[in-house]
Amino acid sequence: MVNRIFFVCLFVALYSAGSSLRCNWMDHKFRQYSENCLDLVDSMAHNSTNSTEDAVEAENVVAFPNDLYSLASRASAEDKIGFVVQTLDEVVELFEEDHSSASWEDKPLRDLLNIVTQQAEGLRSCVSTRHKKNKKLHLYFKRLTRNVLKEMGHTAESWELIRREIKAHLMRADQLLSPLK
Repeated sequence: MVNRIFFVCLFVALYSAGSSLRCNWMDHKFRQYSENCLDLVDSMAHNSTNSTEDAVEAENVVAFPNDLYSLASRASAEDKIGFVVQTLDEVVELFEEDHSSASWEDKPLRDLLNIVTQQAEGLRSCVSTRHKKNKKLHLYFKRLTRNVLKEMGHTAESWELIRREIKAHLMRADQLLSPLK
């Protein structure tokens, strides 16, 4: 009987220690990765495509989902992390579209997607359960694909608009998780 109690206590102690260690990733890596992502997104900017009529029109069609970030900011820590993980996953999926007309080099995009994927995987290690997708966030990214990329023919201008939107998402995701670090 004493052995069982000892093993249960040992298991609980090890599990608790493991749980608290899992989120050390957020303390040490998330901020560094976020800064690298923003630097890469900035390096991808191409000033000659910053203000076309199509881009302004598309920007009005797909408004940034401030309300979703506002709701997420009032959620539990795990739900905030789940929201950011979904955002990062949606970013990766968005950049899987045909970006051959984009004005940036392929290497910065590959580096960005690598870091974003590592961020998502690292954040997943900080939550105990798989979170349900936020349908409104998913639909927002689908509208970006349809209303910006496809309607504008995957042009350099449409990708510049997407680049700016993604920068805004990365900044908001960082702000959302800042109190958790």
